[in-house]
Amino acid sequence: MAHESSTQIHNIGYRSYDGPRLGRAYARKSLFSQSLRGAYGLGRSAKSKVLPMILFAVMCVPALIIVAVAIAVPGSSDLPIKYTTYALTTQVIIGLYVASQAPQSVSRDLRFKTVPLYFSRPIERVDYVVAKYAAMASAMFILTATPLLIMWIGSLLAKFDFSDQTKGFGQGLVSVLLLSLLFSGIGLVMAALTPRRGFGVAAIIAVLLIPFGAVTAVQGIAYNTGNPEAIEWMGLFSPVTLIDGVQSAFLGATTAFPGGEAPSTGTGLVYLLVVLGLIAGSYAALMARYRKAGL
Repeated sequence: MAHESSTQIHNIGYRSYDGPRLGRAYARKSLFSQSLRGAYGLGRSAKSKVLPMILFAVMCVPALIIVAVAIAVPGSSDLPIKYTTYALTTQVIIGLYVASQAPQSVSRDLRFKTVPLYFSRPIERVDYVVAKYAAMASAMFILTATPLLIMWIGSLLAKFDFSDQTKGFGQGLVSVLLLSLLFSGIGLVMAALTPRRGFGVAAIIAVLLIPFGAVTAVQGIAYNTGNPEAIEWMGLFSPVTLIDGVQSAFLGATTAFPGGEAPSTGTGLVYLLVVLGLIAGSYAALMARYRKAGL
């Protein structure tokens, strides 16, 4: 008896796609754009916009006050605070921003297991990591550079020396660029270690902010015991003091180290190498974390 096949073909109405295939570059660009917008709650719920927008406003308000004071005080020839000092003064706000937004950028993908879906498309591990890192660093740069822009525009309105203000503004931009890359890398690595957002927030705050207090305390002890060499070397153990050391050595900044003991040029080079090493290490750690699509 002949065996009757039970295989059937059903036409359920799918149509073939003959349009352009946009490929990896478009996917990478879209992921970057979506992640950058998400860092400020754009395209998300109203509740998601509240915290990043409040932190952005809190970052900008002191700059507006500084400009207003500089314009109002007669005979003033410079801003009361350096461009390179602003980000370090507002480090708590910056740390809270990273802690709140880095987990929403990567932890949600892990929690809802959407990473394998990304990698099922024409996008590879390097595309995902580069897009997420670039988006977080760009969001951070917007947060830290906008107050400097306000200060620079205000200084021009106050008719301060254009060349001096522009030089200081440029030095400040270089400083916050390094800070954005460093803080974003560390924040994303901490956030990518767990799908639980709360754990990611706590880990980021612990890594970015707590070491500063410990390092500052030890530097204070070294200063009071007459050991200035220990002050500059201890600065290598905190992200905030690393940026302080780099900008005070190369960008004309005034250091916040006890006694004003800024690193020498040679030590400053070590600071710079450590900062660049941490940025590269953060990228490598993210690449290793996303080695498998089925996270």
